[in-house]
Amino acid sequence: MTAELICFEGRCRSRYAITEPIYNCPRCGGLLEAAYSKPESSVAEWKALWRARRTSNAPLDQSGVWRYREFIPFLADYSRVVTLREGSTPILDGRLAAEYGGLDRLRFKHQGFNPTGSFKDNGMTCGVAQALRLGMTRVACVSTGNTSASMAAYASAAGLQPIIFIPYGNIAYGKLAQALEYGARTFQVEANFDQILALVRQLAERLGIYLLNSINPFRIEGQKTIMLEMMDQLDWRVPDWVVLPGGNLGNTSAFGKGLREMKELGLIDRLPRLAVIQAAGAAPFYDLMRAADRSQLHAVVHPETLATAIKIGDPVSWPKALHEVNTTCGVVEQVSEQEIADAKAVIGKAGIGCEPASAATLAGIRKLTAAGTIAKGSDVVAVLTGNVLKDPDYVHQYHTGVLKAPDNTVIKSNFGNAPVVVPNDAGVIEVMLRG
Repeated sequence: MTAELICFEGRCRSRYAITEPIYNCPRCGGLLEAAYSKPESSVAEWKALWRARRTSNAPLDQSGVWRYREFIPFLADYSRVVTLREGSTPILDGRLAAEYGGLDRLRFKHQGFNPTGSFKDNGMTCGVAQALRLGMTRVACVSTGNTSASMAAYASAAGLQPIIFIPYGNIAYGKLAQALEYGARTFQVEANFDQILALVRQLAERLGIYLLNSINPFRIEGQKTIMLEMMDQLDWRVPDWVVLPGGNLGNTSAFGKGLREMKELGLIDRLPRLAVIQAAGAAPFYDLMRAADRSQLHAVVHPETLATAIKIGDPVSWPKALHEVNTTCGVVEQVSEQEIADAKAVIGKAGIGCEPASAATLAGIRKLTAAGTIAKGSDVVAVLTGNVLKDPDYVHQYHTGVLKAPDNTVIKSNFGNAPVVVPNDAGVIEVMLRG
């Protein structure tokens, strides 16, 4: 199979070599995506091969990304791929969460089971592989948390220098700790995510540093395997809905691309509908979907949400995301800080757990079922993007009733589970336990 980069803009569609170190089309400035020639193998052969690899001990086969390498054939040589055994994340039943969301059944594809605890690992293994192919020695990203942790781990494992730029004071310490531990050179910039991204793009071009934010088309290639693995786990039975959080919209772009390509290849017979959920304080994509003119997204200059992973006011991948939501007849919803916090607690009570941004999915499902958009009996898979320990301060503050929204209002602990201080007295504790 041959591979190339193609401009995503329909009026342009310029083509470039897969080895060009570019993120936007040099002709029109549009986003780029990887494209491949038609495969020679049959759908049945691919499915059998991918299923057989589950029992292999080979590092590439144990990866839930590279196991499906025929679906992302942008590399000519796999010998320098760095894998931390990313992917292979479970689909979990959430009975209590389904009831809360107004559904008969709800399943979670939990990307928090990845090596660094988030979905970013699926994309980062591909991005770092491309960086090595291009002969890069330094890689960089702007991050509100998960990207920095993932890039630091994969870059360091590959022998590259990771350089991370984060908004000062706006990152969960669980995520910052990972980046520091994995050896990243870390800069805390006094600006928001969108402002820092513009800054870093200038620096990357001047200094020859490879950028690994979701504008990088190879990140998208890795993240689209989340949908391929999900379909494999579901024995290729397509759900009615796939629900995911919306921040920089890389996952929306990747999921839609993966689903479209699966349908074009005959791996699935129809597309599920995508439901993208944003935090109300950082919801430019939600606003765009309700605008009469969808030709230009209007950024939220000062995005605000405690769900820091989706605290992005000017998502770079919005043109791709718009296309994928429209193609799947999808929807975009927004949810409040209170709704996210309560949904997160419910997911925890279901024994699953997730970071705040992930819980936007259940909060959105609850709103969409109440509105009749999602039917009670629908087959729904929600994607949880990060591990519950990504933001432990949020968890503790919610359950002890001191969590505050960005506007300083107290978020009600509707499903609180505060620890209780007791004396060193077995009798007193026995009475409490019998009560």
